[in-house]
Amino acid sequence: MDSSLPLILSRDGAGPLHLQLAEQFRAAIRDGRLQAGHRLPSTRDLAKELSVSRTVAQAAYDQLHAEGWIAGKTGSGTYVADVVPLQPAQRAARPPQPEAEELLSLRPGIPYIGAEADPGWRRAWREVSTQVPARGYDHPAGLPALRAALAEHVGRVRGIACGPENLLVTNGTTHGLRLLLAVTRAAGDRIAIEDPGYLNAVTAAHDHGLQVVDIPVDEDGLWVDDLGPDLAAVYVTPSHQYPLGGRLPVARRNELIRWARRTGATLIEDDYDSEFRYDVAPLPALAQLDLDRVVHLGTLSKMLSPSLRLGWLVASPSVVDRLADHRAASGDWPGWPMQTALLAMLRDGYLDQVVRRSRRLYAERRNHACSVLTPYGQIVGQDAGLHITLVLPDSFDDRAVAAKARAAGVVVAPLSEYRRSIPGPPGLVIGYATPSTEDLNRALQILSGVLES
Repeated sequence: MDSSLPLILSRDGAGPLHLQLAEQFRAAIRDGRLQAGHRLPSTRDLAKELSVSRTVAQAAYDQLHAEGWIAGKTGSGTYVADVVPLQPAQRAARPPQPEAEELLSLRPGIPYIGAEADPGWRRAWREVSTQVPARGYDHPAGLPALRAALAEHVGRVRGIACGPENLLVTNGTTHGLRLLLAVTRAAGDRIAIEDPGYLNAVTAAHDHGLQVVDIPVDEDGLWVDDLGPDLAAVYVTPSHQYPLGGRLPVARRNELIRWARRTGATLIEDDYDSEFRYDVAPLPALAQLDLDRVVHLGTLSKMLSPSLRLGWLVASPSVVDRLADHRAASGDWPGWPMQTALLAMLRDGYLDQVVRRSRRLYAERRNHACSVLTPYGQIVGQDAGLHITLVLPDSFDDRAVAAKARAAGVVVAPLSEYRRSIPGPPGLVIGYATPSTEDLNRALQILSGVLES
């Protein structure tokens, strides 16, 4: 062995000696100090030179040989293999971004999460910790007990007459939508989506090869009269149109169902923000009118946290069975601990408690946000949800306003971000749920200053 190659082993806890030795040989090969064909000393000589047992030297060689760094030649010793070391990957430098803690977020769709876990949350996870997971895999549609509890919950709070056979547990709304499109739609199918609307739904449709047809909305939601006869599906947010906040009135709901029955199209109901109404009780779900034509998507994201990645899909038993069969092959469903925790929250009444408590908090914040921002434009969508939309005069550039707000320390979404092909006035989509009350006040002061300027 080349005596210029220093090998130093440490017995002070830096790792097993044979792995230390193997790594030093790797480093020497990578940086060119040891070339292909270089003969290495015998394990006996190496052990003697380093004052270690021969077992250490042999274990290091065994590791290097298994990884392909060295090779043995019968009768002539051990040599460095013909390995061309990789050059370090060159990564483009990213421009510096403000730390998340430095920005106040008024992005929509994220609930308030307190600094400490409350008793109901802790009780649910204690219950999970006392249970033993079932042997084998869960049912691909979800835990049977959870599906039954969700069926009761959806029937009670959303008016949908359904049973466990109608329920499939998902990782949230977008996950449920993607699963539904993958199983029930074919590439080239045409799907109508509200414009402005939920961009993740558009992305999901494009990813599955569907043709997206933009449908306008007004203060009451989707324009049903603009739906053509050749559509395979319609994605709609009837309880609180995202992002303008309209609620689809009974006349339009009935016409939408009649249209779906005539054409055979599927109506995909994203039950966005349905839990949080501040003027009247939550509106009944579209799915209660016809569960054969409507697939209902719900989520815990607004009630508890988006990070839970839990939701549900309500559909006819035949659709649920098809989705479950697909998931049995893909293995794509929520884990047992999360489902068990949600079951505990439903049985304990914790979910209802959180919604009642949050509704009071968000109503107060909604009122404050409206009072601060009313001078700068027309506020729409204030009757429900976790956000309001401030429609600005046509002379405004909402993207420029959002950029100035970010520079001042506040993140807010421009309304034009949600538009695709149908023009409309500029605006800002302002979420008031995420920050603390103090941070919300500061953020609104900053935003009003930007709008003043």
